[in-house]
Amino acid sequence: MNPSIPSFYNQAWRWHFYAGLFVIPFLLMLSLTGMVYLFKPQLDRLMYAELLLVPRGEQLLSADRQLAVVRQAHPQASVSKYLPPVDGEHSAQFVIAEGERQLNLFVDPYRGTLLGSQDAENNLQAIARALHGTLLAGTVGDRLIELAAGWGIVLVISGLYLWWPRGQGGAGVLWPRLSARGRLFWRDLHAVTGFWGALLLLFMLLTGMTWTGLWGEQFAAVWNRFPAQMWNAVPKSDLQARSLNSASQQTVAWAAENTPLPTSDPHAAHQGHTQAASGPVSAQIGLQQVVDLARAENVQPGYSVSLPKGAEGVYTVALFADDPRADATLHVDQYSGKLLADLRWQDYGLVAKSVEMGVVLHEGKFFGLANQLLMLAVCLMILLSSLSGLVLWWQRRPQGSLGVPPLRHDLPLWKGAVVLMLLLGLALPLVGASLLLIWTLDWLVLSRFAPAQRVLGS
Repeated sequence: MNPSIPSFYNQAWRWHFYAGLFVIPFLLMLSLTGMVYLFKPQLDRLMYAELLLVPRGEQLLSADRQLAVVRQAHPQASVSKYLPPVDGEHSAQFVIAEGERQLNLFVDPYRGTLLGSQDAENNLQAIARALHGTLLAGTVGDRLIELAAGWGIVLVISGLYLWWPRGQGGAGVLWPRLSARGRLFWRDLHAVTGFWGALLLLFMLLTGMTWTGLWGEQFAAVWNRFPAQMWNAVPKSDLQARSLNSASQQTVAWAAENTPLPTSDPHAAHQGHTQAASGPVSAQIGLQQVVDLARAENVQPGYSVSLPKGAEGVYTVALFADDPRADATLHVDQYSGKLLADLRWQDYGLVAKSVEMGVVLHEGKFFGLANQLLMLAVCLMILLSSLSGLVLWWQRRPQGSLGVPPLRHDLPLWKGAVVLMLLLGLALPLVGASLLLIWTLDWLVLSRFAPAQRVLGS
């Protein structure tokens, strides 16, 4: 090893392995929960057919009649959302809050019967999605996921550098040596899987990062902008459309998340009549009127209607479509029925369009089963690469310690690799902050105590 190579590179080598040990459990969890969410349509149909499917009838009941069925069965509950039937063979769905619980209620839209209920936050898909996004731990979980995804990006790039072919041909890099055994077998498995899966894994990590609470929100604030005149003519609340989303359920598309929620005007004209001198008009328009408006505005089936919260809340018609070109976010005054805002694909900027397309590819929605199978293959590659990396580290670790394998002596362009790592630390704030923290601990603590050095292989 060239003695001129600074000790920082020795630290960077160790950090690569320590970061891998930190990231691997998250990658395993993200892959497993991602596979569950990938096949949501098939799993829902298999598990909840009696709630989702209905015999086709002659005449659909109005949304208001369906709402009356729900309110009669749950008079103390507050209704937050309505999902009209996506076609003639599916039920309608309402989301209600009853005490501390949120329930999904399924209604036969032809016969007006309540088919059953489902805990909105305690079912397979809701749990998988919440684990995938926040570890069921709110903001702390979101930050941990963001940190792991950021370090995952660092590991992919540094892994490509570490394993890039250096004149030994394609064996062990482009294809595994099938006759290999022991450590060489695991090395080939890790290297080949990582080589072919690197770009796909980067795609998954980067598209996932756009949903995170810190980096993702800052990214959206910079790139996800709309002309100011779209909102000049309507009163705006202090809330953004992202408030309609939750860890377990996506309502509005990413591109619409940081747009303001308009407010309804209790003093506005209602059904063509001017406000009386005695006070404001307070009667809401019917839910069916909102459904009719969505149809008139050519919103495709599959949308939801979020009901107003409070006297100034609005109805929000939102379609987070499998094909983002059909995305729609409409806000409707709850008293006058006036369309206050209408946000579609053509209003998105280039970055927002790219992110939306990336997100639906990430979720396996864009081109049907083939998209699902491709993303399944990526998840399996992540599992294989993670597990083989863990085995490889265990086999190569210094005897009797939890440290890192010996530093290689054939690493070219190491200065460029370190610079790239620092740039990634700047681009990903949580990664950069953790890098500084680890460096500080390494310098102040680990490098000064022999027992810690022996255990960690420093």
